[in-house]
Amino acid sequence: MTKINNRKIVIAVTALNAIDSPGPGVAVIRAIRECQDFEVRIIGLSYESLEPGIYMHDLVDKTYQIPYPSSGTDSLFARLVHIHEIEHLDLIIPNFDAELFNFIKLKDKLNNIGIHTFLPELSQFEARDKVKLFDFGKRHGLLMPKDKIIHNIKDLAKAADEFEYPLVVKGKFYDAIITNTLEEAEKAYYKIQAKWGLPIIVQEFIQGTEINIAALGDGNGNAISIVPMRKLYITDKGKAWAGITLDDDTYIELARKFISATKWRGGCELEVMQKADGKSYVMEVNPRFPAWIYLTAAAGQNQPVALVKMALGQKVEPFKQYEIGKMFVRYAWDLITDINEFQKISGTGEL
Repeated sequence: MTKINNRKIVIAVTALNAIDSPGPGVAVIRAIRECQDFEVRIIGLSYESLEPGIYMHDLVDKTYQIPYPSSGTDSLFARLVHIHEIEHLDLIIPNFDAELFNFIKLKDKLNNIGIHTFLPELSQFEARDKVKLFDFGKRHGLLMPKDKIIHNIKDLAKAADEFEYPLVVKGKFYDAIITNTLEEAEKAYYKIQAKWGLPIIVQEFIQGTEINIAALGDGNGNAISIVPMRKLYITDKGKAWAGITLDDDTYIELARKFISATKWRGGCELEVMQKADGKSYVMEVNPRFPAWIYLTAAAGQNQPVALVKMALGQKVEPFKQYEIGKMFVRYAWDLITDINEFQKISGTGEL
């Protein structure tokens, strides 16, 4: 597959916020750009005018702003139709948890106008929701930390008494704060509620080594790619700033078990905590590629490219090997642009 209808493949990608808590978009684009099997035009889809990926013109050919997820599916679809009329999109790869519900709801309508996606079914997406994760683990024999879903600050003390401190206060989309007292837990509750709304998840704290697993499922229960990574450096927001690929079949089997149980379609990330006794707890399942997804390409299993090929109808065989000991170290870079570009994306919604 070199071209479609004698033209470049046009792929739209979200999550261009390459900041201290980065979205996966820029890494996904880097991985796709490395592929020699097809020519590509990359369309960025942004929410904010200061998402750095907007101004990375060597990676992103053009950017359009799209409505916030809270605006609903109608306004998003109308905007995507407008962009499609100009760009003739072949594929959209959304990369934010909060936007996935809307894109999943729209995937049939998008397909009807010629825009492919490669997303889980709504039932798959909801099964791994943080609010339902413990029950999911019980059904499928996966170790998960105990949790309580609360809608009222009064319920926080009860959960704290049950789990003991430290405990983790988490948002329904993002953010997790480790707390050691009820006062700290209450502050975390209000902070996360203000940002992400209710419910709030209170989870027992699991001490151990943090492992992340990037995986890609074909929608039929088969794992096309699984690459585990151990965090070497973690920011104050809990994000991996450095990591290394691991040689451990335990994590590969864990991810394979998840994909088989859910028949997951698309990319996902399992956040795992390995205790000193060797038991591995699944802390979260993120329903999209992680921000460190470029490491899979560097290690020999280019998951974004495999997703592109499957989304466009190609059969992709499961990867067999990846390079062990491949490291990434994230860094900050002052990207220089011009006020005219900022004004253009801010004023017209296009750049």
